[in-house]
Amino acid sequence: MFHIKKIAAGLAIVAAALSAGNANAASTAQMQVTGKANPPIGHYEFCQTYRSECVPTDGDRGPLVLTEDRWRKILDVNFTVNSTITPMTDQEIYGVEERWAYPRTVGDCEDFVLLKRKLLINQGISPSDLLITVVLQPNGEGHAVLTVRTDRGDFVLDNMRNKVMLWSETEYTYLKRQAVDDPGAWVKLQDGRANAVASVRK
Repeated sequence: MFHIKKIAAGLAIVAAALSAGNANAASTAQMQVTGKANPPIGHYEFCQTYRSECVPTDGDRGPLVLTEDRWRKILDVNFTVNSTITPMTDQEIYGVEERWAYPRTVGDCEDFVLLKRKLLINQGISPSDLLITVVLQPNGEGHAVLTVRTDRGDFVLDNMRNKVMLWSETEYTYLKRQAVDDPGAWVKLQDGRANAVASVRK
């Protein structure tokens, strides 16, 4: 478990970084959406099985207000899932290249994301603020993370690290994510940190 003082200190750092005195942090706090995108085939197939989890929401009520209690929940869920699920590829688990599913003991990156999203929804965070996101790693390989939209910026929950970071502080190139008003729909992202706009794989 994370120590309460660490949680409070982390939240204070976030608040300071995104204060009016830091325009650069504020300008990159939220990801920029540029249009519609095709859903990953794995998520499309997931929605055929779990239809109730892919229906339009009751609208976008705005980013989550990030309190100390909510920050603690986010850190705890990220750490708990990362600690209890063993990373394995879909080929190793199911014998197929791509399959999105809730993990029990093993899973790949999108399975970690699905479980973290479900646990945070169960703790009262709106689905419109918990968005599955597709990125590229520096080595060019695809990866999935969970974006948590907050009034302090868009934070990333990643199975490759326990630290929860602002998206703009990570090494990834951001391609697309779920739409805030429809978890079955996806939108393109423009990574403003890059010199060129990343293209979304179809």
